[in-house]
Amino acid sequence: MIPIFTATPRYVIRFKYLLRIITRKFGLKKLWHQDNGNWKWIKEKATPIASLNRSLWRLSVPTFSFHFMLVLSAIISTLGLLANSVAIIIGAMIIAPLMGPIIGMAYSVAMGNRKLLRRSSFTLFKGIILTITASWLTASIIGLETMDSEILSRTNPTLIDFGIAMAAGLAGAFTQTRRSIADAIPGVAIAVALVPPLSVIGIGLGLGEQEIATGAFLLFSTNLICIIFFGSLVFLFQSYGNLDRAKKGLVMSTLVMFVLGVPLTLSMRDLIIQKNVSSQIADLIVEETDIFANADINLITVIPRKKLLQIKIEVGAPLDSISQEDIDRVRQLLVKNIKQPIDLRVEVIPLRVIKSPQENSN
Repeated sequence: MIPIFTATPRYVIRFKYLLRIITRKFGLKKLWHQDNGNWKWIKEKATPIASLNRSLWRLSVPTFSFHFMLVLSAIISTLGLLANSVAIIIGAMIIAPLMGPIIGMAYSVAMGNRKLLRRSSFTLFKGIILTITASWLTASIIGLETMDSEILSRTNPTLIDFGIAMAAGLAGAFTQTRRSIADAIPGVAIAVALVPPLSVIGIGLGLGEQEIATGAFLLFSTNLICIIFFGSLVFLFQSYGNLDRAKKGLVMSTLVMFVLGVPLTLSMRDLIIQKNVSSQIADLIVEETDIFANADINLITVIPRKKLLQIKIEVGAPLDSISQEDIDRVRQLLVKNIKQPIDLRVEVIPLRVIKSPQENSN
């Protein structure tokens, strides 16, 4: 057999030669071996299982501090919701200690630790009842009966909230396994928002609004089951626990998620319909008609029903500038383009412009 020799291209030889000169000139080889990042002392290590076990047991015990901080968080959250203040609500999320027993439940599912599961479940149940009660009493004492955006936004959860809860569950469990990122736990609490939905339940019960309380309970249940399920997966993937022991808990969590996924999917569908129809309506009434030419369109609300769409348009316009015939024409236009039965309601807010003439300074 005749040997085959492959000549190395000249530009490759020159490049290697130039690289060798630069490496010797600036001592890069030695620098690379010293500063290549393979420092044993700086490598991130997982939290030892004994330390993690003690930490989650402490967080799952219903101490006086747990109850006291939870009541304060519920009061702050309720006041923030009634005042429609995002900053106050965020403050309530940060100090709420509910994340501890929920992560404890996720860890106990992964480990198959029934004793810790019972302890953390009991602590969480007490926390839920305490938060709802404190919020209900606070709302009853204040006496405000308004339903602002911060309350209403927590009564109609969708698959978007499911995705947020999923990511928060992964992050919440992972922060427990890495001491270097323990400071991220308050951020996880803000993202998943456990206390505000419970406060909305209390407000709904205090005002006798069953739909408000039911929607907020669905949001909290979604957050809870996602944290437990995906938190358990994080612990399992990092060799905390055993898949055989966790199988039963994971199956139950999966079934609950599928049950919750039905109303969340329906809500997501309604949200998409509302957004698309609202945008279509705004374009139609501006481009296809001049009825609202002298009016300010403040709000377009679309509520999907079984057989029709309920559409509410709030406009600011001069008195008697919009007639019943105008509204009928708008409805016919919308039915023709959207191709669905429509119940249209237009609320006209009287608009009166008063102008003070500028005085002549001469």
